[in-house]
Amino acid sequence: MSEKVIVIYSGGMDSYTVLNHAIKQGFDVYALTFDYGQRHVKEIEYAKNACKDLGIQHKIVDISAINSIISGSSLTDEIEVPEGHYESDNMKQTVVPNRNMILLSMAVGYAVSLDATKVFYGAHSGDHAIYPDCRPEFVQKMQDVCAIANYEPVDIVVPYINNTKIEILTDGLKMGLDYSKTWTCYNGREKACGKCGACQERLEAFELNQQTDPLEYES
Repeated sequence: MSEKVIVIYSGGMDSYTVLNHAIKQGFDVYALTFDYGQRHVKEIEYAKNACKDLGIQHKIVDISAINSIISGSSLTDEIEVPEGHYESDNMKQTVVPNRNMILLSMAVGYAVSLDATKVFYGAHSGDHAIYPDCRPEFVQKMQDVCAIANYEPVDIVVPYINNTKIEILTDGLKMGLDYSKTWTCYNGREKACGKCGACQERLEAFELNQQTDPLEYES
């Protein structure tokens, strides 16, 4: 019997690559998607459709009530999504306080209930400057805590923690992945905006891989 693992799956290109990476490693994968009231809720539909195509277990959990106590992010509040690259200081407006600690905690609880041994998530080196909960030191502390938080230790696995989005896409293209099945834009409109940090980093990754992004953009 294959080892059970949980993949925190947003529907974006990074977590889509992680999801397929775990599947190709031979694990019995359970995808877990959170609705935390994000502006780009459209990504949840992409997550649902991708998991259906892959034929894997998928659970979507509504935790949007946390927005009553967590505020200040342009991803969840009525604050305009900043434009520009992630290197720009204004991208800190997209930080959702304590998001990954909250999501990882729930994913670990789900793992224990299923007798799963690992939880995967898609942090990468491009996130380090802006998002504290995507940095290696955060991951290490979460690994330490999740080894002792339950009777059953759960390992936090971050396969691309030291890789750029460019390198993640390179790996996904080698796996033959179809990135039209992913959504990245922080604005959940009909087409991707092409201007927010998420779009710019994605477009850069495709350009440097000498590929064309299959998503449609407003500009």
